[in-house]
Amino acid sequence: MIQRLTPLALFLASALLLQSCVAGAVVGAGAAVVGGAAKVTGAAVGAGFDAVTTSDEETKAKREREQREYEREQRRCEQRQRQGKAC
Repeated sequence: MIQRLTPLALFLASALLLQSCVAGAVVGAGAAVVGGAAKVTGAAVGAGFDAVTTSDEETKAKREREQREYEREQRRCEQRQRQGKAC
């Protein structure tokens, strides 16, 4: 009878050990998924911040470009006036 119970006991013990091993793997994979989601969310927030920063830079570049165009037009107008022409 003990000889029959020994394999059964070993089988049950190994089944319990494997269950905890599988559960650990599932929990580890779940943590990896959550960690990956956090990285993706952080990347999206970072991209949103970059978009705002880029917009500010584009606004500054546009303002500078408009200023240069205005100054260029002023110089042309001054040249025309020196030549006796209307602006």
